[in-house]
Amino acid sequence: MTHSPRDFYDSLAADYHRIFPDWEASIARQAAVLDGLLHRGLSGPGPYRLLDCACGIGTQAIGLARAGHRVVGSDLSPVAAARAAAEAAARGVDLSTAAGDMRRLPFRQGVFEAVVCADNSIAHLLTGEDLEAALRDMRRVLKDGGLLLLTLRDYDEARRTRPASVPPQVSQGSDGRSITFQLWHWHEDGEHYDQEYFQLLPDAQGRQVRVRHATSRALTRREVTDAATASGFTGPVWHSPADTGFHQPVLVARAA
Repeated sequence: MTHSPRDFYDSLAADYHRIFPDWEASIARQAAVLDGLLHRGLSGPGPYRLLDCACGIGTQAIGLARAGHRVVGSDLSPVAAARAAAEAAARGVDLSTAAGDMRRLPFRQGVFEAVVCADNSIAHLLTGEDLEAALRDMRRVLKDGGLLLLTLRDYDEARRTRPASVPPQVSQGSDGRSITFQLWHWHEDGEHYDQEYFQLLPDAQGRQVRVRHATSRALTRREVTDAATASGFTGPVWHSPADTGFHQPVLVARAA
């Protein structure tokens, strides 16, 4: 069964921060890595005008805006995008957001110096056609010479080992501890899988369990590199977590 990514993220938006042991620390840490890659890849000192095209609740966008960049966030989930704007405002950060499908971004051609697409967002693009459509539209909204920063799980390893689960994450909040974990059910093609996404959340009676479902595509780095090249990007380079400190491999490519 294929599950709607919009429904999944609309439902998860209120609890998304709970997937991080410390969301505030993650905002700062991820922004530091991405900011460094932006300054290495773009000419001029910045700040840069950039789009976070899968902004979720603002994990990358808030940190990059706090670093001084002129950030716009968009997300397939209007609920998540609205929370990102609210979280930014609560921190005194200027961030405008919009609901938008990354395959049909609601922005004019050539208006951004960088596009960020983080946290495995492209794994919800289940066909090669959808992947190339998204990458073509990311290229469309970039200025010539602009930079794409895209992060993805290490699916090269997962395609070989087909893990059945992801280790649980424990988050400590003002209302108590939350636990998030995933079960993966692989399709026969060895490329797609369905997630059962469990969260054990604190409440007045102890804990409540929320279960959400999503379908993802385990894209290899070669598949993404080839699609990026076909969509108008040049010089693609993957940076490993060991090199950057980011939790996922990061693709850096330039708009031709």
